[in-house]
Amino acid sequence: MPEGEPLIRWDWLLDHTDDIAARLVEHVWLTVIAVVVGFAISFVLALIAVRRGWTYGPITAVTGILYTIPSLALFAILVPITGLSVLTAEIALVGYTLLILIRNIVAGIQGVPADVTEAAEGMGFSTTSRLIRVELPLALPVIVAGLRIATVTTIGLVTVAALIGQGGLGKLIEDGLSRRFSTLYITGAVLSVVLAVLADAGFVLLQRALTPWARARTAR
Repeated sequence: MPEGEPLIRWDWLLDHTDDIAARLVEHVWLTVIAVVVGFAISFVLALIAVRRGWTYGPITAVTGILYTIPSLALFAILVPITGLSVLTAEIALVGYTLLILIRNIVAGIQGVPADVTEAAEGMGFSTTSRLIRVELPLALPVIVAGLRIATVTTIGLVTVAALIGQGGLGKLIEDGLSRRFSTLYITGAVLSVVLAVLADAGFVLLQRALTPWARARTAR
């Protein structure tokens, strides 16, 4: 930062609100795509793992390997194949959500009391009907908890995607550091934290709305 330069130039922020808003929207959009696609893939794999228990180990082993690959290394592997594109960023971001979501979905479904599933079977529920009407509603708290973790984690990882030109708020951080302009990187960092906090709070409210019976039980 140049000598005498204020830590934050409020006049610059007021003049560039449209650019900052565009980066914020890009960050949210990249996060939403990664979590939605990751949840869809995880849901299918989790159901396979629940119905065919022997597949759980291999599924979590593969997704665990993906989760442990450093983001920079994963980008380096993908860029020669898919280029500096949104697809490259999303492949990496989706990959990091899988282990978290699969574990939580499986844990949620397997955590449904056996007497409840037996009662559903006794009432003539098919496997699909039991899943939709009994198991998933009871598994929601654990599933939503997984979504909370995956979303907050993804918000942080999206900033790293700035290194391949797809970083949302991370681009503000990168530009600020390269230009030694503190207003840019502080703005990017603060907005990333605020976005993560808001997302986490949003999932807490969503969980309460989807599981009113849990609130009633706590109130007693």
